Amino acid sequence: MSTPPVPAPLLIACALGIEHLALRMGDRSGAGGPVTVLRTGMGPRAAERSVTRVLADPVLGGAVVLATGFCAGLAPGMHPGDLVVAEETRDPRGTVPCVGTELLVKELVRTLPGRTVHTGPLTGSDHVVRGHERADLLATGAIAVDMESAATLLSAVRADGRPVAAVRVVVDAPEHELVRIGTVRGGISAFRVLRSVLPAFFEWHRNVLLPRR
Repeated sequence: MSTPPVPAPLLIACALGIEHLALRMGDRSGAGGPVTVLRTGMGPRAAERSVTRVLADPVLGGAVVLATGFCAGLAPGMHPGDLVVAEETRDPRGTVPCVGTELLVKELVRTLPGRTVHTGPLTGSDHVVRGHERADLLATGAIAVDMESAATLLSAVRADGRPVAAVRVVVDAPEHELVRIGTVRGGISAFRVLRSVLPAFFEWHRNVLLPRR
């Protein structure tokens, strides 16, 4: 009897210690293969360095990559705790299409009933975006912004043509900027959501690998 193929590892990349903590507290029982949660550090350069280094390791060389953590929503009506599933990530160096977006949305809705899930382009920035910059980025068609997802996915596909995705939790939005009252409440809400997303990530991981088996 032949041995079933070992699933490709899943690399989940986040930037901040608080994001890493939320993911470590999540339920890992549904993982369909080896899972590594990588804290890259803040900003696109740190993300690029960390992801490139990790994917150079033969153990993770064929890993499927998912970027996650917190983000700033750009569209009016977004709230802390909303989810953003990227259809693509963008930065000045290029655009990376995401794989299995519809599956991620389906699984997130099932895992976190009642949470709003937005889909669209996720753009990168090298700094925290505030005020008029939100409107400028929204005008490009992007629905959310963060500092690491675009660099993470660009580094991942440069290393190999692997499935990639990005899922972010809104921690501030046009009507809920971090400098305003309610920041702590919004941050707690986003933390709780991020702590609960792993089952959806694992289901995505299993399904994006099916055509490759």
